[in-house]
Amino acid sequence: MSATPFVLAAENLTKKFNANTVIENLSIGFESGMLHSILGPNGAGKTTLFNLLTRDLPVSGGEILLRGEKITGLKPHQIARRGVGRSYQISSVYLDLSFHQNVWLAAYRKEKNGGTGFWRSVGAYKKIGETAARLLDTLGLAEFSDVPAKATSYGDQRLLEIAVTLATDPEILLLDEPTAGLSQKETERIKNFIQSIKSKYTIIMIEHKMNVVMEISDRIHVMNRGALIASGTAAEIARNEAVHSAYFGL
Repeated sequence: MSATPFVLAAENLTKKFNANTVIENLSIGFESGMLHSILGPNGAGKTTLFNLLTRDLPVSGGEILLRGEKITGLKPHQIARRGVGRSYQISSVYLDLSFHQNVWLAAYRKEKNGGTGFWRSVGAYKKIGETAARLLDTLGLAEFSDVPAKATSYGDQRLLEIAVTLATDPEILLLDEPTAGLSQKETERIKNFIQSIKSKYTIIMIEHKMNVVMEISDRIHVMNRGALIASGTAAEIARNEAVHSAYFGL
């Protein structure tokens, strides 16, 4: 797989928690400039795969490659500095901070290579403030600029988390169930936004809502019990017998 044009890939990846093997000898690759979705029933190993790709968990075996370079031994902040941004399954924004402060802080950390020692007025960092304002406007969140995150809906918080992730200026965007817990209206809003940025990023998304996956994905990868059982277009996945068996026992 090393010779392939994947921007992010795993080779023979294994993750064990004591005697429990969650992922075993998984090889998967993601092409640049595409929206990849990862499907699979609960317990398939999808979020564990994300945690390995971003080095939030150490691997038990195998390699992770970013643009062909092995990054298996790097730390999460080193991966982020190489252009990999991630949102999480559960919203991880600072609820007591305003929308602008949340995005500003992420942009500041990117600018200062992870530092947080900003002992000057926030207003002194004009460029960072402009970046935060632009991202909030892009996601339709400008009206919440000065509003604490905890005072808004969960859907708005999920969009804020995407804004925070984009503030780190990633080339590769990992989204872990961005529509989880959202209403149909909120789901549609986030789906439309993700679709609108497809051309700007390589997006890798874990998502359970089949209609979202089928409508916006360029390529779909299906996992079951820690293994990759299918990859293809929406049409190919829709008629794949192994996928039907994993989901419906057919």
